[in-house]
Amino acid sequence: MKHDNTDIPDTMRAAVQFGPRELRIEEVPVPKPGPGQLLVKILAVGTCGSDVHFYEEGKLGEWTVDGPLVLGHEPSGVIVAVGADVTRRVVGERVSIEPGTPCGRCGECRQGRYNLCLSMHFFAVPGEAAGAFAEYALAHEDFAHVVPEQVSDQAAALLEPLSVGVWAAQKARIAPGDRALITGAGPIGLVSVQVARAFGASEVVVSDVNALRLELARELGATHTVNVARTPLADAGFTPDVLLECSGYAPAVPEAIRQVARAGRVVLVGMGGGSMELPVARIQSYELELTGTYRYANTWPTALDLVASGQVDLDRLVTHRFPLAEAEQALTVGARDVTAVKAVVLPQQ
Repeated sequence: MKHDNTDIPDTMRAAVQFGPRELRIEEVPVPKPGPGQLLVKILAVGTCGSDVHFYEEGKLGEWTVDGPLVLGHEPSGVIVAVGADVTRRVVGERVSIEPGTPCGRCGECRQGRYNLCLSMHFFAVPGEAAGAFAEYALAHEDFAHVVPEQVSDQAAALLEPLSVGVWAAQKARIAPGDRALITGAGPIGLVSVQVARAFGASEVVVSDVNALRLELARELGATHTVNVARTPLADAGFTPDVLLECSGYAPAVPEAIRQVARAGRVVLVGMGGGSMELPVARIQSYELELTGTYRYANTWPTALDLVASGQVDLDRLVTHRFPLAEAEQALTVGARDVTAVKAVVLPQQ
């Protein structure tokens, strides 16, 4: 194992979840990188809605927290040690970590759809891999992406949610001149606004019930916003070519689909976790394409380019910052503060 000149401790602090709303700062062993792996000192890690679900309920979809789990899957950091057989990354490089490591051998991986790998090891998923609410974490060298100097540590961490937006835009085939509707102005909706504009969408309309987030959507490139607490989408007079459904709010999805133009594309991005009714007659008679998204694949280079070139501003999304000792506050700030958009944990503070 190769490492830098700084002493790597034997133990580190980590925010460990033991059950619903039971999160403790524990002293745990620093992991040692195996073949192809890197040890990364974590500089920033974003909080995600899935982290909040795990924290509040102890479960998310098919996964249940049945033992100690370190949350956090949106990390950036600096490489401090490398394992055997590492050839493409070196100690001292600042990296954004793609939090899923697929098997690379199954049919999905060989077709390039590694996000659908059934043997995926994903950060902060029970039974798969520890997360990054910690001072150090392991990453596979194939999924640690070098960050250019002009990209901040916090923006590097948020390349993960940005990748969700890039994947959604790619699935929707957004092209110059398209008109896009984005439902939901949470972090995924807000990055999707910027990606849609970067991909050439001429009009981007965003809907939500939070006036502050709608104002931020306008600042980030939305051409129009609709507060659906006051104005139904059907009254907005907008017929998009593309719908990116980022709210995950099942009752709102059918109305949004009914606004889409003939031969339009609908991408379900937000994870509602349950069933929903769909306007099947509308989908058929308008020949709408409808698909879902699951994480992302091969998106980091595009995401990095968008941020490094200034086409996407991720730092603008960060509204709250917490040291590792206050990771629990980072997970709950959204319920306490209406101005919260994205909370970031800074483990080295």
